[in-house]
Amino acid sequence: MNWELVSSATIFTADAATIARALLRPHREPASRLAWIIAVLALPVVGVLLYLLLGEARISAGRRNRGREINARLPRPQGNYDCPLDRVGGAHWAPFALASTVNRLDPTCGNSARLAADSNAAVDEMVADVDAACETVHACFYIWLADHNGLKLKDAFVRAAQRGVQVRLLADALGSRRLIRSDHWREMCEGGCGVRVALPVGNPLWTAIRGRVDLRNHRKLMVVDNCIAWCGSQNAADPEFRVKPRYAPWVDVMSRWQGPAARQCQYLFVSDWIAEGGDEISGLLSGQAPEGDGPVMAQVLGTGPTVEFDAMPGCFSELIHSAREELVVTTPYFIPDEQLLFALTSAGRRGVRTLMLFPKRNDSRIVAAASRSYYKDLIDAGVEVHEFRPGLLHAKTMVVDRRVGLIGSANLDRRSFELNFENNILFDDRGFAAELRARQDEYLAQCDRVTREDVACYGIARRLWQNLLATLSPML
Repeated sequence: MNWELVSSATIFTADAATIARALLRPHREPASRLAWIIAVLALPVVGVLLYLLLGEARISAGRRNRGREINARLPRPQGNYDCPLDRVGGAHWAPFALASTVNRLDPTCGNSARLAADSNAAVDEMVADVDAACETVHACFYIWLADHNGLKLKDAFVRAAQRGVQVRLLADALGSRRLIRSDHWREMCEGGCGVRVALPVGNPLWTAIRGRVDLRNHRKLMVVDNCIAWCGSQNAADPEFRVKPRYAPWVDVMSRWQGPAARQCQYLFVSDWIAEGGDEISGLLSGQAPEGDGPVMAQVLGTGPTVEFDAMPGCFSELIHSAREELVVTTPYFIPDEQLLFALTSAGRRGVRTLMLFPKRNDSRIVAAASRSYYKDLIDAGVEVHEFRPGLLHAKTMVVDRRVGLIGSANLDRRSFELNFENNILFDDRGFAAELRARQDEYLAQCDRVTREDVACYGIARRLWQNLLATLSPML
């Protein structure tokens, strides 16, 4: 037998099958398909293996089917249709209308919202809410560290459980792996807390076969007594973030919500909790949503690899397109898809004052380089690009026309768009927008503006590296 011929035929068949799969895969940009075809043709064996590992946002069939079944049967918290007519159908209505199709959660009125002063203050206020809880405390964190703030939250959860409050906690298997393996995790279990590991990895090889290891639960969420919710960018950790201290402080923003939007946050937790094998708590979503007399219209947007379409970049782009006067965005990781980049550059070109705030030093060199490859396009379109000097600006915020906006866990990168489970809140209220906009101004005061001349000074080697990584980004 001619083993060389057999080997060549096998490689050819594998390459052809992989290319066909890349072409047939739904919800993929043409640039992504082309990048994978080139990779497979240039690296026949390695390219196939890379595609199997990274080419698709694969989640195990069991989890995918279970997620669909849970989402189909879970009751949706009641919406509130008594919103002022200047909001419903107005100039900024499109992102809310699109978001309604993602989780079947409607915009709600009567909410109140405010920001914590900083990361430490946020944890102190979250602990105070837990200590005042009477019935339930639910929390989900991507990264949970055994540092000062992480243990302060842990102690509060144990205290609540010991006085009879139903405490349920989710922590991502990779992001919180150190705490999950520690005595602190066992202490919460023994103290009466219900704890579950989100997206457990188990055997890495078997996990990679069933789905992607790097599909993570990136949500940062806490719901107390079914009527108070915390949402933002902060993990259960100190701002010094001792696992990556050289980039500290990590500058985050957390928001506290009361009103019907809190019940929508509960919906995200309930769906995650049941998907991870937790007890049946869907009854918490039934009945009258908590009433509020606040001025904020708000809508929860939960996305992940089980969503049927590119919901997050679509909703973000609709929000950007709605801008008429000003758009201010903060994000630590910026690798946009085509529709998001077009929305941002279009805003700048049509005269909207558009400001993008990024960290000057990023904990991911690859993301930092890929992000900077877009600076020229942004600046040429009239977008102001600013880099935050002290620490890592980790806040994920967007404010449009000092009226509507978004706050949550999602970055403007492909990982958040396609791979991670994320939670965000869309809002319409000038008061809360002004509060968030003032926080953005605090960040802006600590930034250096990147000019066209700065970008022109990038060397050829640097530009080649940045553009190469940006070109490869559709493969992620």
